Amino acid sequence: MPDLSRDGLAAAMQRAVDRGILWRIDKDGHSSWLYGTLHLGEADWMFPGPTVRRAMAESDTVALELDPLDPATQAAFAAPIDEAAAARVLTPERRRRLDRQAARACVPEATLARMPPVLQATTLALLSARTDGLYAQFGSEAFLSGLARGRGKPVVALETAAAQWKALIGGSEADQGEQVDAALDELEAGQSAAKTSELAQAWAHSDGSKLDRYAQWCGCMDTAADRRMLRRLLDDRNPHLADGIARLHAEGQRVFGAVGALHMIGPLGLPALMAARGFRVTRMLPRP
Repeated sequence: MPDLSRDGLAAAMQRAVDRGILWRIDKDGHSSWLYGTLHLGEADWMFPGPTVRRAMAESDTVALELDPLDPATQAAFAAPIDEAAAARVLTPERRRRLDRQAARACVPEATLARMPPVLQATTLALLSARTDGLYAQFGSEAFLSGLARGRGKPVVALETAAAQWKALIGGSEADQGEQVDAALDELEAGQSAAKTSELAQAWAHSDGSKLDRYAQWCGCMDTAADRRMLRRLLDDRNPHLADGIARLHAEGQRVFGAVGALHMIGPLGLPALMAARGFRVTRMLPRP
């Protein structure tokens, strides 16, 4: 665990190196930024490096997908689930497979039972990355939110918890069942941790080229269900995220927009969408 004392945090910030991907976007005479985050990581990774800190210092507002430190967000994700719907998705065979993976991850059954089936499976997938030293508590967003607050900057959520919840959980119950099966297949084959680690290492080394080619190596575009899920999680959400950043910028604010790195890639990624909205987009990390 990192030293979370005042002196320990200051020392960690001074040691921090730049990670992730960053763009400056300019329009109407002032700048904002797009920063691609990672939702889990190693302890040292949650401290932003000098280029990212400078961009954040020059901003007026920090905009996240959701603010993880907002009590309303926390309450929304802790709300009771539809147990009847969950029971229909979790057939006895899926329940048996989930229970086996939960036991391997040392997660109490009652903890998972409070989540919708898809989140039960994706939570176990995230936990599998612990074998490579990657933990959700060291993800970017919570630290950035706390850092912004400590510097007196407002933190704005670009989405509602309900909208993100809907995107994460999926569409029909049949789609949800397919997502659970796919996640369990990867866990049982030992592929889940390897994929997560490959993505994490690309982010940690600001390997923009590797991230840009994500669809080619992730193994997440093989079936129609895979493609629907990725479209729902990324492409369908990106225009709303871009509109939120553009709106704040148009109000005269210098926005530090920090969202998951996979929202930044491809022709429907945020840099492309901001360019289509009239912004001049300049890559800052990795350096040209």
